[in-house]
Amino acid sequence: MDAPLDAAGPGPASAEDDAAGPARLWVGDARELLARIPDGSVDLICTDPPYNLAGYSTGNIDPGWRRPFNNDVAEWDLHAFDPAEWLPELRRVLRPTGNLFAFTSYNMLGPWHAAFDPAFDTFQIVVWHKTNPPPKLRRAGFLNSCELIVATWDRGHAWNFGRQRDMHNFIEAPICMGRERWKDPHHPTQKPVSVLRRLIEWGSSPGDLVLDPFMGVGSTGVAALDLGRRFVGIDVDPAYVDAARRRLAADPRR
Repeated sequence: MDAPLDAAGPGPASAEDDAAGPARLWVGDARELLARIPDGSVDLICTDPPYNLAGYSTGNIDPGWRRPFNNDVAEWDLHAFDPAEWLPELRRVLRPTGNLFAFTSYNMLGPWHAAFDPAFDTFQIVVWHKTNPPPKLRRAGFLNSCELIVATWDRGHAWNFGRQRDMHNFIEAPICMGRERWKDPHHPTQKPVSVLRRLIEWGSSPGDLVLDPFMGVGSTGVAALDLGRRFVGIDVDPAYVDAARRRLAADPRR
């Protein structure tokens, strides 16, 4: 594949961007960098924005006999995320026939629904069941084994469903483990490529443009390129963007 383009700072789309091949990776605040994307040019938005979980976190759990269990939040989750603030730009860049998937948490369903349900014809939820969720050592409640994914679209959108059994809004897959889990830098909410592949297969076609304005270490881009889509990824953290660039340049299936 052609090498992805890394760019910094807002500005209009350029001929250099058009010649960058199937993947363009941008470093910076997506609220500014989305201005580079033309109106109605994105076929699928597939992203994982902050969950606003900082107020619920009790920190990492150290059992003493192994490395601590990750129960903390990243620095970027300390800043409040409001879906309504992102609606105008996401709506602007998405084609009328496009789809949107956004990972979220139970505490954010209300804000997502309040902002996006009136703006789209349909607002639904996909559930990702994690077959190997992190343990809850104190047994003070249920395992966090289900994650929610907002799904929105308009009339005339395209799905790639073949059979009724393909239309369940339920995905069962393990969390990232082993080689798939990126180590340097570590991303605490890295999503498995298998789940992202399912969403991209459902909501786009080969050659389509997939956008992830919170791409982290580039897992959406890995799935998109592996499925023959084009990709634009944005993240404010240069270390994450560099990791995504290395992943996509080395092997889009990793």
